[in-house]
Amino acid sequence: MQFRLSLLLGLLFLGNSQPLLQSQELPSAKKQIPDLSSLPDQTDALQQRILADGGRLLLASGRYRITRPLLFSLSQERSALVSASGGPVTLIMDGPGPAIRIEGSHEGTASPKSFAPATWNEAMPRIEGIEIIGNHPDACGIELTQCVQPIVDRVAIRWCRDGIILNDRNRNVILSNLQVYENSGIGIHLDDVNLHQINISNSHISYNRRGGIVVRDGNVRNLHITGCDLEANMPADDTETTTANILLDVSGSAEDKSRSIAEVAITGCTIQHSSNYGGKDYDSIAPGGANIRILGKSIWPIDSIAITGNVISDTSVLLDIRQATDVTLSGNTFFAPNPDFLHASDSKRLVIQGNTWNPRQFVRPGRLVLERCQDSILSDNTFRALAAEDGVIQLRDCQRILAGGNILTESSSGLAIRNSSSILVHDWIVSGLPDGVPFLDVDDKSEVLGSPQDRATESAP
Repeated sequence: MQFRLSLLLGLLFLGNSQPLLQSQELPSAKKQIPDLSSLPDQTDALQQRILADGGRLLLASGRYRITRPLLFSLSQERSALVSASGGPVTLIMDGPGPAIRIEGSHEGTASPKSFAPATWNEAMPRIEGIEIIGNHPDACGIELTQCVQPIVDRVAIRWCRDGIILNDRNRNVILSNLQVYENSGIGIHLDDVNLHQINISNSHISYNRRGGIVVRDGNVRNLHITGCDLEANMPADDTETTTANILLDVSGSAEDKSRSIAEVAITGCTIQHSSNYGGKDYDSIAPGGANIRILGKSIWPIDSIAITGNVISDTSVLLDIRQATDVTLSGNTFFAPNPDFLHASDSKRLVIQGNTWNPRQFVRPGRLVLERCQDSILSDNTFRALAAEDGVIQLRDCQRILAGGNILTESSSGLAIRNSSSILVHDWIVSGLPDGVPFLDVDDKSEVLGSPQDRATESAP
């Protein structure tokens, strides 16, 4: 059964493109609202209200079917407001494009000195307290362009392509208390946007097939993702994928230094699925998926990233870090990898400190692999029941790595060092390795510093 289904899916895909049956397979508004076709198209009426009321749209409780984007052109006159005036409001996007598009004119930075005086009249456009659902394969939720201080709060978006799109240039964005659920594309998409200062908080961003929060290219600084639940933002089948619940990616602009990402904090979130918990029909859900994937470039690595205080689990690799610098992983709880916890390559100044790494109820290799990494620290972690036999922690072609003060228990192997230099190993507490398996496996091309007797203390299981 699995072979036949995989063969069918293979015929329906072209490279990394979306499945040809995507629009048929995903839910749409007509499944929830059987009489949808009988609802009048209210696009023109709502657009006239927006123009007549100077950019305000206060909606009475009900369902509103539209077939074109509702455009709020701020035009340096006044800000925009979309809100429910009482009771639940649903916008049904029954055509291509975003249900709501807000276009400002800000061309400056976040500095007050960069604002044109008239731009302050556009400040703080708000969308709040409504639901948007899609009924077209190219329907989207909200698009923000050249806005300053926009706030999207208490908004639900589902069955669209992308949920919220930020493009061109925006400043000081707040996205909070959202339900961005089961969209065929990306939940929150920073699409080649010049954007400094954005807070994404207290939101559920789940089951979006091509990624949860995706930052691709642009010039992005000061991205805060806090207190969110991000789940299963990847294919819900055995389709190979390169997406992630959180994806930061400038790898597609390898020669362009102007496109860069830095200064990102991911704190206090649960980030998980889909792999182990996908159900009995597949050995692996969304093979290749990651919880956090950072894809930099040599000309300008992604840098200054703090990943702290999160619970992270259940993807093919939990963390995938390539060409990044100054990345801190601290105080996180990692479990249920399938197969590995961490892959980091071509990166510098990684601080991996004070985390727990435990497959929990699963038997998994659970490797942590650092390849061509430099000037990094691995300390004060606990590792339990990692099943890889070729080194549960692997350093390959690395330089100047401090690995000390960790606890390793009930695992199948220890620390494997290959073709690496200036590696300091000290003060490990090790328990429960198989008989005859050494904690430290070093090839003859590697240099390990420090006194051998200070590297590890064996204790009883």
